[in-house]
Amino acid sequence: MARAFMNLNRMTTMACANQNQQQQNEVQVGNNSTSRVLILGGTGRVGGSTAIALSKLCPHLRIVVAGRNREKGAAMVAKLGKNSKFAEVDIEDAKSLETTLNDVDLVVHAAGPFQQLEKCSVLEAATRTKTAYLDVCDDTSYASRAKAYMDKALAANIPAITTGGIYPGVSNVMAAELVRAARSESEGEPERLRFYYYTAGSGGVGPTILATSFLLLGEEVVAYNKGEKVKLKPYSGMLNIDFGKGVRKKDVFLLNLPEVKSVHEVLGIPTVSARFGTSPFFWNWGMSAMTNLLPAEFLRDRSKVQEMVRLFDPLVRAVDAIAGERVSMRVDLECSDGRYTVGIFTHKKLSVSVGFSTAAFALAILEGSTQPGVWFPEEPEGIAIDAREVLLHRASEGTINFIMNKPPWMVETDPKEVILGIYV
Repeated sequence: MARAFMNLNRMTTMACANQNQQQQNEVQVGNNSTSRVLILGGTGRVGGSTAIALSKLCPHLRIVVAGRNREKGAAMVAKLGKNSKFAEVDIEDAKSLETTLNDVDLVVHAAGPFQQLEKCSVLEAATRTKTAYLDVCDDTSYASRAKAYMDKALAANIPAITTGGIYPGVSNVMAAELVRAARSESEGEPERLRFYYYTAGSGGVGPTILATSFLLLGEEVVAYNKGEKVKLKPYSGMLNIDFGKGVRKKDVFLLNLPEVKSVHEVLGIPTVSARFGTSPFFWNWGMSAMTNLLPAEFLRDRSKVQEMVRLFDPLVRAVDAIAGERVSMRVDLECSDGRYTVGIFTHKKLSVSVGFSTAAFALAILEGSTQPGVWFPEEPEGIAIDAREVLLHRASEGTINFIMNKPPWMVETDPKEVILGIYV
């Protein structure tokens, strides 16, 4: 890498582009504002959104947009401005990848989907070139393989975060903060934590989220009940959840997501699960039908799933134009003494929000909030406890509803009155 990562600990403070939030969103980068960030998948929806968010939060950061399409790369560079450039990179070509990593301080791996990948090629290259690493992985198996690089990351003295996007990612940090508050303010112990996610249509992030959703339908759902691991059918266990203002009540279904295992193990919560839902309602019917009608082996086959994505993509884009791309996350925590708190995060555009969420993790790494090793977002070595507030503030840029540590009745659109003004 061009400069040893430890040099990034010598920070200088820079103001953000948004004058209205200049003091709140101050961004720290390495000496002389020369930190370089490589975004793999930078011409795609998630990677491109991350590049745009980084350029807004930190205009002087040098951004390298990487992909295989020069035309798309040139268009993104034109949008980002003079502190950006395009690099043609094939992540399956180890030599090409390592050559590119040698000239940057941080690599953001946004070239999904991550389901059914057998190797952590980018993380391997990052440890060899001593380059800090962040991925937006949303696959349990891939995240576990990434964690197995702990010794290599420690030997290389580089910080690395896996599952550092919006969900998982920001949702993990929200969960960690709910648990921290409960343990400091309550006499009871956290017993049950549930993740609920909603995205209208494909959320405007196109084929990637479509492929991810189809691949997840081929995986058994892992959840935890009173400390015991249980396996459940994907897209089952429907619940109707109130996401508060801007979204209201939506149906959500069980999916196998990595934050369930990591939160259970890292935060020590006995009962953990995750559910996801979309709209219009017939997309949920279609997802459920695919689970019931198609063999799991078919849904785990990346090539077959990509063919399905190409088939459905025009229809999905047409529906997206009507449904919009609103996204909402709700995290519920229940404690043994009856304490019940929630966090809610809602944005009108997933394609924008995922960029600010990922950018928030990237900036936290550049500012020295992450220790050497491979970490999940909820681990204090990944995002230091005193850095969580800043991360959540940056990630929540543009949200229409962002609430933490409130009882359900204060945030739901239809709270239930038990008696005499007491709500649940």
